[in-house]
Amino acid sequence: MAREDPSGKNSQKDIPRPPAADPLAILEVFERLEVGPVKLEPKRLIAPYRLVWGGKEDHTELIYSYEEAVFEPSEPESANLADMIAAQVALNYGLFCRTIVLRGAFDQIDRRFLREAAENTAREIFVKKFLEPNPFLIGEAAQMAPTRNPNYLRAVLEFPDALKKKSKSIWRLWPVDKKRHGILSSGGKDSLLSYGLINELGLEVHPLFVNESGRHWFTALNAYRYFKAHIPHTARVWVNSDRLFAWVLNRMPFIRKNFADIRSDTYPIRLWTVAVFLFGALPLLRKRGIGRLIIGDEFDTTVRKSLEGISHYDGLYDQSLYFDQALSRYFMQKGWAVSQFSVLRPLSELLIEKILVERYPDLQVHQTSCHATHKEGERVYPCGRCEKCRRIVGMLVALDADPIRCGYKASQIEECLRGLRQKGVSQEEAGAQQLGYMLAQKGMIDVAASRPHTFKAHPEVLKLRFDARRSPLSGIPQDLRRPLWRIYREHADGAVRRTGRTWTEFDPLTDPEMHRSYPFELGTIKPETHSPESGISAAPHGFLWGELTWPDAGERIKAVDVALLPVGSIEQHGPHLPLDTDTFDAEYLARRVAAACSDPQPLMLPAVSYGVSYHHDDFPGTVSISNETLARLVYEIGMSVARHGINKLVIINGHGGNGPALNYAAQMINRDARIFVCVDTGETSDVDIASLIETPNDVHAGEIETSTSLAVRPHLVKLDRRAPSVPEFSSRYLDFSSLRGVSWYAYTRKISASGVMGDPTRASGQKGAKIWEIMIAHLVAFVEDLKHMTLEEIHHRRH
Repeated sequence: MAREDPSGKNSQKDIPRPPAADPLAILEVFERLEVGPVKLEPKRLIAPYRLVWGGKEDHTELIYSYEEAVFEPSEPESANLADMIAAQVALNYGLFCRTIVLRGAFDQIDRRFLREAAENTAREIFVKKFLEPNPFLIGEAAQMAPTRNPNYLRAVLEFPDALKKKSKSIWRLWPVDKKRHGILSSGGKDSLLSYGLINELGLEVHPLFVNESGRHWFTALNAYRYFKAHIPHTARVWVNSDRLFAWVLNRMPFIRKNFADIRSDTYPIRLWTVAVFLFGALPLLRKRGIGRLIIGDEFDTTVRKSLEGISHYDGLYDQSLYFDQALSRYFMQKGWAVSQFSVLRPLSELLIEKILVERYPDLQVHQTSCHATHKEGERVYPCGRCEKCRRIVGMLVALDADPIRCGYKASQIEECLRGLRQKGVSQEEAGAQQLGYMLAQKGMIDVAASRPHTFKAHPEVLKLRFDARRSPLSGIPQDLRRPLWRIYREHADGAVRRTGRTWTEFDPLTDPEMHRSYPFELGTIKPETHSPESGISAAPHGFLWGELTWPDAGERIKAVDVALLPVGSIEQHGPHLPLDTDTFDAEYLARRVAAACSDPQPLMLPAVSYGVSYHHDDFPGTVSISNETLARLVYEIGMSVARHGINKLVIINGHGGNGPALNYAAQMINRDARIFVCVDTGETSDVDIASLIETPNDVHAGEIETSTSLAVRPHLVKLDRRAPSVPEFSSRYLDFSSLRGVSWYAYTRKISASGVMGDPTRASGQKGAKIWEIMIAHLVAFVEDLKHMTLEEIHHRRH
């Protein structure tokens, strides 16, 4: 685990120097990197960056500028967002500093995200920048050998303001619209195609360009100018991160002093780059109410590798599906209500280029993927010599497209094809071989003069490829799947799914996984098939306890010690809602929470469907069990899972009447098994839900429960039977919604003839969707907390 000091009390003299035998000690060249405090203006943030090393000290500023007002300087939420934006660049230097100080009111969710990102980035940089050839390195650092460490983050992360001044930010969902899509834009083929697709679907699109200082911006300039002149909602953010990266490089003794003159297709050190742009775009999403953020990454960017026993993501973590999920989960926990994904995951780079050329030629003409571009007049042109140019030219020629349209000269095309023969391209092996094969078939490459294995046909590269890890069918929101797959099929040679080591033909439009919920947005749960034919399997990575085999269950419990137990009831819910409302809601909530959690996901136990509902016995259909029966059943379930290794049991209660029995059972499990047990009957989210509800004393089958049902299974709501029945009592201390109210019990029929206590006529599916989002977000945040804590840490604050 990373070392973290939220109090900031640890001084440099308290931190032991790394032992002389530590081979990574030569990389720890800075004593301290300090970020903040951020200065905030409506259209700009300025974050001081200060380095201390070898008795020296220097400072600079990280600046983000916006074309419209996106911050309210006096607002805590704006300050927190700005703090998180400012921190991203610093995460590249955890391998090189003894301490990184991040000033600002970072909450626990922020600190965990930053800590995990810093840990991951340190490992990726060590593997990709020091164990693999790097033309920017000199001295001992250029000759490093693999070293297996549990954690490569050397820096202590200090958050000195975390305890000194508690954040005044109030948790609330951003008011976003999931029909509004932000595209993290550049001049590359991925973002151009992403825009073309979403725009063709008739959805509101916001192209968001991040203008990094320096020549890197040239890559996006042609596209930005076109979009700014012709595409509504186009926006630009200016950031000087490129200068800050260079500022740090100039102070690293193992980096060549002339690093800016070295021609290379990679950066000298940094690997946490996409987040620098992505976080910079978030204020625009908040200001404009954009609910989805689309980044342009394809099939081959989600990779897991191992080098000498060191697992890593091949330097592509911030372009992977894992990154999308981590960011979506973080946004959910923060209440930022943004889901992040790529619509291109099933596509190879070659297929992306093919669709862009064939379907959106007016966009493809602005494609500039080269990072060594130059200006000629008002237009930016590619260099025609780098690996990216070889790759783009090779793909365009293989697809019978003309590279001249996007700026290549005839001489550059010849040079790129010659370089492709001699040097190849940095592409997934199957894609590179398929590209070579296609060029050879066209006579553009002399097979006799090259290595034959570089021209092997891989027909799957021109098909949609679905893979459970890299490109799941359910990896994007449900409403986008069918229309996008239909467009893709017009240009692809079919669709395949990985089965073991082979690709199997299938039709994604008729596959059961089409109906599987997207974890980070609401969607109606439909029957899911887990048969071998469907290619979907809960084991060994599934979270549904009942669908695991016993060997798989043993492995899963070794990986995660948190289990969710949904408990509901079968009881009347007025004349308009189904009897199983409480059971369905508890099970739905548990399922959505487990699905949205990070790996390893918490295990979800089968629901307990019956509850303490005697007070509804006057209404037909109610099935009630006693407090003693429910408490005993839950107690024995808890004791059983504890014997198998579950140390944290979260009981998700869908029915308030179960509360006394469940709290008693939780006490007894804690007493006898000595594990952590809690009962959530809405406590984690009630305070936020209350602000959405208009009805006082809305406790049963009223505005809340009708809204949540309308959001996820509207077909079971009898709208014509809805009628208000809001209880009024003689004493305010009897009000169910009063903060001073006492707990009391009564038969429902004595209060309401219809069984309703609230106003279902004020319910709406939109309101219900927000309620679900709030409940899911808070429980995901809570479960993620539990996963990262030992039983000892639960009882004492970790510093």
